[in-house]
Amino acid sequence: MSGLFSTLYADSGRHSIAPEKLLRAQLLQVLYSLRSERLLMEQLRYNLLFRWFVGIAIDEAVWDHSVFSKNRDRLNAEAVAAVFLQEVVRLAEQQGLMSDEHFSVDGTLLQAWASHKSFRAKDGSSDTRDGPRNAPPDFKGEQRRNDTHESTSDPDSRLYRKGNTGAHLSYQGHILMEHRSGLVRAASVSRATGHGERETALTLLGQLRGRRRRTLAADKGYDTADFVAACRTAGVTPHVAQNTSGRRSAIDGRTTRHAGYAKSLKIRPWIETHFGWIKAAAGMRQVKQRGLERVEALFQFAMAASNLVRMPKLLAAGASA
Repeated sequence: MSGLFSTLYADSGRHSIAPEKLLRAQLLQVLYSLRSERLLMEQLRYNLLFRWFVGIAIDEAVWDHSVFSKNRDRLNAEAVAAVFLQEVVRLAEQQGLMSDEHFSVDGTLLQAWASHKSFRAKDGSSDTRDGPRNAPPDFKGEQRRNDTHESTSDPDSRLYRKGNTGAHLSYQGHILMEHRSGLVRAASVSRATGHGERETALTLLGQLRGRRRRTLAADKGYDTADFVAACRTAGVTPHVAQNTSGRRSAIDGRTTRHAGYAKSLKIRPWIETHFGWIKAAAGMRQVKQRGLERVEALFQFAMAASNLVRMPKLLAAGASA
């Protein structure tokens, strides 16, 4: 990534934080579950191993947390997180850990860093209650929809619910996982909509190189006629779990009769371990960034870190086998 980093250096002006140091520091924040930039800077001040990894000398001053956050936006603007994930994938391919034929896709909700109080009418009409400033909001009887309301603190987020949970301002994170080692091949974030998972899945499939025959496993939420037809048009066999609850599945005997279909559905739940790791360890149950670009960069970076956590174990298992 040296070529990309060289384009981020300014030829004039004040000295800034080197992009590679920003990347290493952010990686430490994800791997060690540091909840904020303030805590990361505090760790860098006294943790010698952190200093060594980032490349800060023992007598060198650590950056201010606001300077770190400001410079991190430079990486987001150049899609450095996406390139970093691609480089991790390339290393995994070189080690023979990646499959190029069998994949799974799924999405998860990422709760936005915005409250229900910020979800207000787009036309400017007042929808607040009289009372103290921090009084609990009372939305009983109000129609609050994404087409008429938006968050004033994070306009890219959408009010959305999944399953039997309450509705929250959220984004949708999507990953494409290969089946050989369960590593993430590609990741993306979209606005939370009812069609976002299927639309993004097709976009991630389109990023794969070559036109070889592939399979794609997915849960019942992807069992729609348009998604199945789009997969087959792209030369991908849809190993989608059948949804027969009061309806007819778009997956028929042409697919389910093969042993590979059952095997794909058995491997597919591996994808949930990546979502669990980023929410429990990487602190992304509620993302501490605002805006689609920043949230996507953080999500892609966290998925690259999830791969890096798994790869040493996979390599060690291969060496001992």
